[in-house]
Formats: sequence, C-alpha cells, structure tokens
Amino acid sequence: MGNAILKYLEVPHEGANIPSRWINDDIKPVEAERKHSDEQGVLASSNISVYMIGSSLIAMGLTWRQSLAAIVVGNIIAVGLLVINSLPGMFYHIGFPLVNRYVWGLYGSLFVLWNRILLSIVWYAVQAWIGGECIYVSLRAIWPSLESRIPNQMPQSTGMTTAQFVAYVIFMVLSLPVLHIRPHKLQRFFYISAATILVFEIVILIWALVSMGNSGFGSTISEPRAGGSGWKIAFGIVSTIGGAAAGILNQNDYTRFARTPREAILGQLVSFPFYSILCATVGILVTAATQNRYGKPLWNLPTLLGAIMDNGGSRSRVAVFFGGAALSVSQMGLNVPANALAGGFDMAATFPRYINLRRGAYITVLVSIACNPWKLVNTATIFLAVLSSYSIFLGPMVGSMIASYFAVMRRKIKVEDLFPCHEDNRGIYWYTYGVNWRAPVAWLCGMVPSLPGFVAHVDPTVAIPVGLSRIYYICFLTGTAISAAVFTALHYVFPAPVVNHFVEKAPSPGLLMPEYRLRWDRGEDSVYEIVD
Repeated sequence: MGNAILKYLEVPHEGANIPSRWINDDIKPVEAERKHSDEQGVLASSNISVYMIGSSLIAMGLTWRQSLAAIVVGNIIAVGLLVINSLPGMFYHIGFPLVNRYVWGLYGSLFVLWNRILLSIVWYAVQAWIGGECIYVSLRAIWPSLESRIPNQMPQSTGMTTAQFVAYVIFMVLSLPVLHIRPHKLQRFFYISAATILVFEIVILIWALVSMGNSGFGSTISEPRAGGSGWKIAFGIVSTIGGAAAGILNQNDYTRFARTPREAILGQLVSFPFYSILCATVGILVTAATQNRYGKPLWNLPTLLGAIMDNGGSRSRVAVFFGGAALSVSQMGLNVPANALAGGFDMAATFPRYINLRRGAYITVLVSIACNPWKLVNTATIFLAVLSSYSIFLGPMVGSMIASYFAVMRRKIKVEDLFPCHEDNRGIYWYTYGVNWRAPVAWLCGMVPSLPGFVAHVDPTVAIPVGLSRIYYICFLTGTAISAAVFTALHYVFPAPVVNHFVEKAPSPGLLMPEYRLRWDRGEDSVYEIVD
C-alpha cells in the first residue's frame, strides 16, 4: 500500500529514460523548445525594492550624490558578477542546482539549495505582503471607507487590520494561476509586468516634478549634508550588490533558457544596470519632490500613493487605483520568478522523484504563509536586518562557483555525471561520499571574517574593532574573493583525480559546449537509464 502511494506521488516524465533519483523534466538541461529571450534583468532591477534603495543609503548618512554613486558602482559590479556566474547556464543550459553539484558534490550541493529555499520562502512572504499593500491601496481608492466596510478583527499585536489581511490574501490568490504556467511560457506576462512598472515610474516622476511648484526639492536633495565616509560609501556599494546577491547566486536558473549565450550576456549587461540605476534614481527624485508637500520623505510607494489619495480628490483616487494595480502586477512579476519558481526549482532538485517545479513553487507559497509576513515587515526589524545582510553567506557560495567553473573545471563540464544513472558508477562529481569537502572549507573561510561585523550590524550593542566593521562593509566582495582563492588552492594542493583526468582529456570548451547543446536540442535522453 505504501509503495503504491509513493508510486502515485512520483512526478510524471516526458521521456521514459530519465533517471528520477537525481533528475526530472524540470531539472534536466534545457532543449530548443524551451529556450527564449531573457527578460529577467528588467524584472529584477525595476521593482519597489530597488525604488526604495536610495532611502536606506541616505538614512545611513550618505548624500543623494553619494547614494547615486554607490548605486551606479554597485550595479556595475553586480552585473559583472551576474554575467560571470551565469555562464554555465548560457553555454551548457543547466540550472543552479546542477551547477552546484560539480562545485559541492551531489549531496554537498543540498546545503546551498536549502539556504536558497529558505531565502525564497521568507522573501516570497515579505514581497507578497508588499504586493498586498498595493492591492490595499487600490481597494481604498475604490472604497475610501474600506476599513469600516471590513471591520477590524485583528489584535493590535499583529500590526495589521483585517482589510490589509484581505488584500494580502487577494494578492496571494491572484498569484496562484501564474505559478501553474511553465517558466518558458511566462515571458509574455513578464514583459507586461516589466513594461507596467516602467510606465508607472516615468508617469509618477513627471507628475512629481511638474506638480512640486515653488516648494522645490525637500531636504533629501536641497539641504547640504556632511555625507558619509569612504567606508560608508563602500558599504553602500556592497549593499547595492547585496540586493542582487540572491539573483547573482542562482542566475543560471534563467540563463539556461537563453537561445544563445550572446543574447543572454547582452541582455544582462544592458538591462540590469540601466533599469536598476533608473529605478533607484526615480525613487530619490520622486521622494525629494514630494517631501515638502507631505511633510516628510515617503520612500515606500504604497505609502506615497495613500498620501496622494488622502490629500486629493476623485481624480487622485483614479490615479492611485491604477498606480496600485500597476505595482501589484509588477510585484507579482518579480515575486513569482525570483522566489516562488526559484524555491520550486531548488525543491525539485532536492526531491526530484516526488517534486517538480510546479509542486515546489506551490509548496514555497504555502510555507511562506507560516512566516507571518505581516509581523516580519511591521515588527521583526532584527530578523529583516539578518535577511538584508544575508549576502555574507551568499558571497562565498558565488566565489566557489566562479572558481570551480573557471579555475578548476576550466569551463569543461561532464554534464551527464551531474545526474548519474548507476549506483555503482556515481560519476566524477561524487568526490568523498557525495561531498566535495573543499567547498564548505572555502565557504567558511570566506564567511567567518565578516561574521563579527554581521553580528554587530544585527545587534548594535555588540562592540567590535573598527577593522572588523570595515571587513563587513565590503563583505560580499571579500567573501567572494576569499572563497574563490581558497577553493582554487585546495583543488591545487588536494586535487580530485577523476575530475582532473576529465579536464585534461576532454575536448576544448569550444568543442564540448556545442556538443552538449546539440544533444539537448535533439532530445537525446536515451543514453540514460532509470534508477529505482
């Protein structure tokens, strides 16, 4: 009976000869039918979070000019890391979980996946709550007496009202049909989402500048400030990079769908920094232009829309309704691929026999409710500080991935050994009991130097030397560099013989990559067998 239930729960296969212990149809390398152009760069760089990045930098003590400089430099570095770390996906059409199998080992890669799954669940919860705030603004534009129409039954300790919770539920429900669509068929929705937020940002910028009148810009821009030190600017740069850290880590999940490497590289190089810088700049200018009107800088877009509605007439309500709707679509276009699908893909790689991308995405959404995002956003400031600084753990992971691909593997990947089909032949990436011990050692070496600064950032009462604080200021860069150096050194001093043998004997990357791409495009799955 138990075996029959487990058999029923197994995910279906499009091909009968795909080994289900290590792989399923969602994890396998992408074939020609599923390839499309890359629009993830626009989605990841044009959203509410990027719009608000200027507030965190200005609140930290930087001037608006220093904040813009940090945003520009940070995005240039981020896009460089983004492209470099996503090359395996472009050339071999494999995603983040498979890439980490040759870095960490078949079982060792689960550590990285579990970290990314945790981030996906929590950030889906937080972003969904923000999406609910956008829905709430639109509902208030229709019914200004929304709070009296839906009497509040929530305890004050929750930090929300019943009407706000209803708006959150509406956003969650509207997102569910999008999760059901395969990623390679979602590009039209993503284009609509990206276009919606871009049009909204341009419209609200024009409105803010034209209507600010003689009051001019508020203190955000017009008043002189002392500004921050060089180390604070460096921290602002790394904070900007940290905002894209999760995307840098798993960008292979998206570049694997690219029709050509050139298309993916150009798409990222152009769209990601351009739209990130544009969106953050719009946030600073709009906030400054509306500061005197509303008495204080309103960095949060739903809060700004609420102020516009409360201080305007019927026309303002119409504008706010469409503004809230636009932000809701944008938030959905960001949250689904960046968190729900990312979490679903990692879960599918963890339990490929029983979880596919679609099931994993729904699990991510359902578990995110247990995070109580209304408390995270409204009360759990320490927890959010931990999440915003999580790049100290992600940077070393990125460093090992880059070092493995370029320095150790020399861009030569034996893809079929990332999902071995025989128990007695587990492939060259089995390492030691399924774990490449060099990866966790390199990760620890990259993470530990920034740990004291991380603790002090989360709990300001902790006193640490200035030098350790400065290491934390540039934690993503130092973590990436140290991890990459240690990973390379360990493979040089303690080489993995079977891996080195393949790298030495395999054809050049220029021959190996097209051979694999041709194999996937032909759908040659018959060379693999099912493992029960």
